[in-house]
Amino acid sequence: MNDTTETVESTPVDETADAAPAEEPRRKGSAKSRLEEEGDIAADYLEELLDIIDLDGDIDIDIENGRASVAIVADEAGTPALSRLVGPGGEVLEALQELTRLAVQAQTGDRTRLMLDVAGHRSTKRGSLVRLANEVVARVKASGTAERLDPMPAFERKVVHDAVAAAGLGSESEGEEPKRRVVVLPTAAVSDDEGAQAENE
Repeated sequence: MNDTTETVESTPVDETADAAPAEEPRRKGSAKSRLEEEGDIAADYLEELLDIIDLDGDIDIDIENGRASVAIVADEAGTPALSRLVGPGGEVLEALQELTRLAVQAQTGDRTRLMLDVAGHRSTKRGSLVRLANEVVARVKASGTAERLDPMPAFERKVVHDAVAAAGLGSESEGEEPKRRVVVLPTAAVSDDEGAQAENE
């Protein structure tokens, strides 16, 4: 009886050669496209809200300063009704902005810095804040004494900080939310993290 032994040569198989590529992060594409997506999600959320509370308004979407910007606008006849979404001191607007950000985050999975405006409230407020900052700067330059402003939300503090810096003085924030306020200093602009903080809120 003859025993025959066959030698079989095997070639190592690279199991990774045909493997599916690793899953890439879900969010792909330009920063602009992601911000546009945030704006679209916010617009859908706000349109549904307007339907529920029976208010008329158009939704404008834009990208400003590296963030999605959404505005609810109406003609002159509809503006008084929309003011309900602003509230005293803009409190309702701030709350609505936070709810809108949460709605966007629920769909994208990422935190958003989206800015919401209603009936031009923020743009109007920005102009009045710049005028206020310039008036305070003039007084501080004349007196050489720091001046504290009334408490205001982060968006408004950022506007004041920028206006004060443009006028050549420094400013800082003090206190805790919701009583945090701007202090205008009788010195040249100093390093302050308020701008970065406001950008992330």
